[in-house]
Amino acid sequence: MTGDVFNPEQLSRCISCGFCLPACPTYAMTGDEASSPRGRITLMRALQDGTLPPDDDTLAEQSSFCLGCRACEPVCPAGVEYGSLLEQWRVHQWRGPRRPLVARALMLLVEQRWVLRLLGLVRRAAHGPAVAPSAEPGPAAAPSAEPGAAGRPDARLMLGCVERGLFPAVSRAARALDPGLAVPTAQGCCGALHAHNGDLAGGERLAERLGEDLPGTIVTTSGGCAAHLASVLGRDRVRELSTWLAERPAGAELRVAGRRARVALQDSCHLRNGLGVFAEPRALLRQVADYVELPSAATCCGAAGTYSLLRPKESRRILDAKLDEIEAAGVDLVVAVNPGCLRQLRTGLRRRRSPVRAVHLAELLTRVEPASRPV
Repeated sequence: MTGDVFNPEQLSRCISCGFCLPACPTYAMTGDEASSPRGRITLMRALQDGTLPPDDDTLAEQSSFCLGCRACEPVCPAGVEYGSLLEQWRVHQWRGPRRPLVARALMLLVEQRWVLRLLGLVRRAAHGPAVAPSAEPGPAAAPSAEPGAAGRPDARLMLGCVERGLFPAVSRAARALDPGLAVPTAQGCCGALHAHNGDLAGGERLAERLGEDLPGTIVTTSGGCAAHLASVLGRDRVRELSTWLAERPAGAELRVAGRRARVALQDSCHLRNGLGVFAEPRALLRQVADYVELPSAATCCGAAGTYSLLRPKESRRILDAKLDEIEAAGVDLVVAVNPGCLRQLRTGLRRRRSPVRAVHLAELLTRVEPASRPV
């Protein structure tokens, strides 16, 4: 009997009702019960009570095949914390050499703070004072009486690991939207990559270290990082960018070819399913463009952290259906609030030579003419 892999209370919550089945992308892909949240929890219980040996092939396959998108959580009437159970499962399944080589390499890379800082410098990510110079809101900040409102000296911009290397313009755009944000450049990784790839302790350690690097309110442009940091540091410490700018007054229209732009949104799975944040980015987009809701906006695009690297075939299959939908919607831009999603969408759209462009929310909002922003 294994007995110590999972939190027993979390594992016991599942009542096998099946409400999770329609929400699960891998179940929709295969129709296989073992590839659903309910089926995977059955496997977890078999591992916990010793019915299946730890080296069972089905356990290894299903712990890897799951996207970890947590779409099953909002529809679960029993409140099963599936994302937490999956992380516990991967701690067991991916110990030592069992962890995929790509994941190990990336985890080692992001632990090197000097590498991240160098990436930020070379790629020209946002930089600024470690502490905001004044308590007065910056010129683009939304007025608010809440503690930690935009421009307050206790607010600091988190520089994501992927963003610093691949999308440095995102952090520059975020700071342009709120020049009052402090940007300590020596900050490290938030630990989400570790937590999602079988190293929960490492993920918590890095999150706590980042909390020390960025005292006060942490503003992040990454939905996945926001969810992980909130789980470790508490929701009162962490604000994803759309919630930070939620009270920002409307700017001018974003126009394309002389007309109001048509834009769609791809939700960040962890931001929506883990933190319940989905209304705020939509509200910001509706202020400046014609917003088009994609039928599958709330479902995973296939990026899923390292999933697109570890299981590229399945990831691309999920993405292709998403791209079909985006192109059929007749939009000019599809907006992401997570760097992994942005990379996934840009890669897919470029491969198709699609006229639709993928942008981060921060980049889109800076395309509005500066004169139209609140002063």
